[in-house]
Amino acid sequence: MRILLFGATGTIGQATCKALLEQGHEVVCFVRQSSQAKTPVMPAGAVLRFGDVQSIESVQNEGLQGERFDAIVSCMASRTGVPRDAWAIDYTAHSQLLKVAQQAGIAQFVLLSAICVQKPLLAFQQAKLAFEKKLIESGLIYSIVRPTAFFKSLSGQIKRLKQNKPFLLFADGQLTACKPISDHDLGMFIALCLSDESKHNTILPIGGPGEAITPLQQGEYLFNALGKTPKYKHVPVALLDIIIRVLQTLAWFVPPLAAKAELARIGRYYATESMLVWDAQGSRYDAQATPSFGTQTLFAHYDQLLAGQADVQLGDHSVF
Repeated sequence: MRILLFGATGTIGQATCKALLEQGHEVVCFVRQSSQAKTPVMPAGAVLRFGDVQSIESVQNEGLQGERFDAIVSCMASRTGVPRDAWAIDYTAHSQLLKVAQQAGIAQFVLLSAICVQKPLLAFQQAKLAFEKKLIESGLIYSIVRPTAFFKSLSGQIKRLKQNKPFLLFADGQLTACKPISDHDLGMFIALCLSDESKHNTILPIGGPGEAITPLQQGEYLFNALGKTPKYKHVPVALLDIIIRVLQTLAWFVPPLAAKAELARIGRYYATESMLVWDAQGSRYDAQATPSFGTQTLFAHYDQLLAGQADVQLGDHSVF
């Protein structure tokens, strides 16, 4: 198939690009115009085209270039999650991609979303859900992939521990749990959505292999792997609530602080909500109901990081 891939320069986008190529697809990656000054390194065989994803004309002229494509795959997401970015990228830009697909006769659309939209308390979750609804109603063959936590978002404290700093936990470290999935495995899963009819016209929550893991278990594993005596610092959730209230109040006088307040709300959400399938009837997160895929585990990833056999570019995922 001929695939037009968006969000290709991110770690998940690159893994998806590689998986698509390995499955024999032809992949055209549409990336930001600003990237042209420093051409991103992509898997061999991928075609790069530059433009503005927020311009429907640019997507049509620089992306499609009048050629035939079988599917659009989007790993694109807003960088910060604050309302302006979320609605601009997660909803508006994606809506324009959908319009381009419909006009060009592209039959299939695979979307990387997020499992946290199950409980939409934040702007970026509402923006993602709004586009999911639009995609479902579009008439295209769709697959909406909702992954759990990513390895890189759970790797930010390794540097702290190497510096003999304590592992930070919210409350007792057992408020939440997740079944993290690697970029490689997620990329493979996304690529399979093109050919596996059981993944068509459905929403697909997906996690990695193994049991659900709490933050406390992550800390315990890292301390043991480093040969260090466990040392934790417990951060009360109430502290986040205070920070949010202060920022929201100050935002009345200093409007830019509204974005900071939203970022604090995002932090609180991830500190208190599990990245697992939500059982609305039972009002609980259900690890057993969260599907697993792939072979790579978080703890094996930790071992590779500690051995210097892998690295991780945290970027916007650098929480601590």
